Amino acid sequence: MSENTDITDKPKSGVTHITVSDDDDGQRLDRWLKRYVPDIPYGLAQKLIRKGQFRVDGKRARGETKLVAGQSVRIPPIKPDKPAEHRFKPEKQILSNADIGFIKSLVIYDDGDIIALNKPHGLAVQGGTNTTRHVDGMLDGLINKDGVRPRLVHRLDKDTSGVLLLARSSHVARKLGQMFKGRDIKKLYWAIVTPRPELFRGAVNAALIKAGGANKERMVVDTKNGKRALTEYIILEHMGDQAAFVAFWPRTGRTHQIRVHAEVMGSPILGDVKYRGALAPEERQHGSGSDVVTGLAGLDHVDYARRLHLHAQRLMFNHPTQKGMVDIAAPLSPELAKSWKAFGFSTSYKDDPFDDVDA
Repeated sequence: MSENTDITDKPKSGVTHITVSDDDDGQRLDRWLKRYVPDIPYGLAQKLIRKGQFRVDGKRARGETKLVAGQSVRIPPIKPDKPAEHRFKPEKQILSNADIGFIKSLVIYDDGDIIALNKPHGLAVQGGTNTTRHVDGMLDGLINKDGVRPRLVHRLDKDTSGVLLLARSSHVARKLGQMFKGRDIKKLYWAIVTPRPELFRGAVNAALIKAGGANKERMVVDTKNGKRALTEYIILEHMGDQAAFVAFWPRTGRTHQIRVHAEVMGSPILGDVKYRGALAPEERQHGSGSDVVTGLAGLDHVDYARRLHLHAQRLMFNHPTQKGMVDIAAPLSPELAKSWKAFGFSTSYKDDPFDDVDA
């Protein structure tokens, strides 16, 4: 809880009043309650909101009501619908010194408002089924001297490495979130694809939707029901027609967008076990899939890393609260650098290959 949060108790009635801190300005009431009244089940919180038991400056509010710093939120006496011993209460994760050192080692940018990590391959951004070690679970290791814990701003796939943004306040997080949605943040990715795309520069415009059913974790092309997805690309280097170092600029932000669009091109990303060869032949522009780790035609002699060769290399945007442009680049990890060198590709490109394209 923020040091700026003021709590006033009224023992006789059991009612509590909490003053909204500057850090929580703009937060939705229902999400704010999840943070400050964690013991109340979601369903009960919604029920009490509808009944007007939670009030903001003495007035009824809705779950989506956005709070303003300085407002007073009335917290009624909570009578849980189940005895406390029967309600699941997640244990707060205690970070080891090793995890604190690890999350700090990932920081590549910190201006007091924004933090950028170079997320490694294999580390999830958030928890889920069978996922207990993730970035979100280690953010206590980045709490500053004022006791502020940074917030996630966007996501990267577990298997994708590279730049991951965090914000020091809800205000900055909200601004950055709006910028991502408004396409005001330029995202550049590096990848190795096989075989080389036929065109050295182009764009893939293929709408995407979740596959559903047994393949619900996978995205598929669906021109009728899918959401618009556009990815520009340019070949920076190539090894004949067998492989290429490609820069991707996703103009939209769909799940697994670059991975699916690379397969649509007929040039899937090296190491992509989820999408390589996943499309039917008629869905590809050319080429065909092959085994991810072995059997790549003519590449058996190349000693490349056994992982997805996709890296969120760079983010460029106007700072949401300070003056000037922010340009953050994440270097390739040692295993990816090994692959780039094995193919004879450079790891030191500094220019924006899409600089001549209007945002």
